Amino acid sequence: MAGRFVRASKYRHVFGKPTRKESCYDNLHISRNAWDTNLVKANPEYLAVNWEASGGGAFAVIPVNEKGRLPEQIPLFRGHTGPVLDTDWNPFNDRVIASGSDDGKVFIWQVPQGFTLYSDDEEPNDVAPVSKLTGHSRKVGQVLFNPAAENILASASGDYTIKLWDVGTGKAHLTLKHGDIVQSLSWSANGMMLATTSRDKKLRIWDVRQERAAHEAPGHTGAKNSRVVWMGEHNRLATTGFSKMSDRQMGLWDAGSLAEPIGGFTVLDSISGVCMPFWDDGTQCLYLAGKGDGNIRYFEYENDKFEFLSEYKSGDPQRGLAFVPRRGINVHENEVMRAYKTVNDSYIEPISFTVPRRAEVFQSDIYPPATGLKPAVSAAEWLSGKDGVPAKIDLESIYEGNAPKEVPADYKPPTPAPAPPLAKTPAPKREETAPIATQRAPPPSLSEQKGSIAAMASKFQDDDCADDDDDASSFEEISKPIQKQIPAAARVEAKPPSPVKISPTKTTPPKPEPVSQPAPRSYQSPAISPPATVPTFSSSGSGSVENSLEQIKNLLEAQTRTINAQSEKIGKLAQEVDILKMKVGSGAQDQSERIRQLELELEAARS
Repeated sequence: MAGRFVRASKYRHVFGKPTRKESCYDNLHISRNAWDTNLVKANPEYLAVNWEASGGGAFAVIPVNEKGRLPEQIPLFRGHTGPVLDTDWNPFNDRVIASGSDDGKVFIWQVPQGFTLYSDDEEPNDVAPVSKLTGHSRKVGQVLFNPAAENILASASGDYTIKLWDVGTGKAHLTLKHGDIVQSLSWSANGMMLATTSRDKKLRIWDVRQERAAHEAPGHTGAKNSRVVWMGEHNRLATTGFSKMSDRQMGLWDAGSLAEPIGGFTVLDSISGVCMPFWDDGTQCLYLAGKGDGNIRYFEYENDKFEFLSEYKSGDPQRGLAFVPRRGINVHENEVMRAYKTVNDSYIEPISFTVPRRAEVFQSDIYPPATGLKPAVSAAEWLSGKDGVPAKIDLESIYEGNAPKEVPADYKPPTPAPAPPLAKTPAPKREETAPIATQRAPPPSLSEQKGSIAAMASKFQDDDCADDDDDASSFEEISKPIQKQIPAAARVEAKPPSPVKISPTKTTPPKPEPVSQPAPRSYQSPAISPPATVPTFSSSGSGSVENSLEQIKNLLEAQTRTINAQSEKIGKLAQEVDILKMKVGSGAQDQSERIRQLELELEAARS
């Protein structure tokens, strides 16, 4: 049979773990607006949720540690005159957030110090924006901060433009002109390029500071929305969309050449909901979550293709989903990603994606450095043409409870040295069967048997005490445990009788075996089956020496009874063979006499 090859991966067994209802964020009024956005955004400190509010648009900010059922009245971030369509957290300041609205405006907000949803006031105090960015003539559907430059924000509008804002000055320095409504946008890791999908079914990569499309290609051909995500520091893009037959598709693109997707489009399924892609640069994994279904697929990027890992399945459909930045994951629980999904427009459920290991020490191989809070360039430097990748932080410093330790952006963690292979226990040499001697050794004395049994019992006790440390092993990357070598005296094999062999360390000589007569070749004797039940030796470390001795004694008695029974069966079979021989011989003599009589009668008839 051909061998089955399994691709080696540290994240092959990653699984999504849901959260109990009492630990979710309940009693929410999530917006029911039909605009295609993710509805929720997350950072390590807060969640932002598009809110169903009367009297204009609003969104809610929820501290991540305030779980459970929220108060009926909570402070909202109000100021827009139309529904809030999208929000985005500043990657370098967890208290700054931008919002885009149906009223065509972009607002910048700051979460108050010590912000909480619980207060003694009869009516909660709403939060007002700190800055208003005006310039779009129609609704703003997407807002997205630059991942490398400080205070650079992109906003996509229904007026077919994308504006690049300096949040510090409130000015739009650059404008990208599309021919249709922008459906999604994603920055490169160094903040130099911007990828977009549009309702005109084209995928574009923009040289932002030149205000022109550097590359353009036809994307997914279906009529429904498509999404794009830049795959971190790779020169690759991942897109999701639909075919003309309304099948959901996934595509991998070379950012330097957008002629066609690498390997063509991959068909996912025929579900009608838009597929939301999320890229994790730490694990090199792509997560795909569908609107209207409760499943989240995840793939590992390797050798310029996506290898399917697994799928988180849930009966609760999601309309919105957000992933927290890697600096906010729980490294003590081997969590590699954490998502927040909206359920029934009434509560948000955290989902933890975990590598199944025991987190007794920091797992450096699954936690490469993560992007920190320090931008690579300022807004002025970026506008002047400077680029860079933000500095990263070592997650081991967070594991130890210290301040985040900064490492260079191109830092690669040392690969842990493989554990030395466990020494294999040498197999005992097979003893050659000596020819049967005319004189056999005398049976062992009672004192010799007691000494051999006591040595055997002490050996089993030592082995069991050494096995108590096996619980400290991990679920993954664990060496195969060494099988305990059972002494030869404790083995019972379902074979024809053979001399009872004792370990070389024992002083008990082999027990003699009765000699039987061989059966003739013309007769096939039935197989001799061993007894149905044979006592076995228990090696429990908690048992006393007396119990061990009694068990060994019972074992030896059972072997003796087995050998005697088999000897009796062999003797009976030998007698049956002799009887058959006699019958065969007498039958042949009778036949020859009958033939002779017939010949005499034939001669008489002829004469």
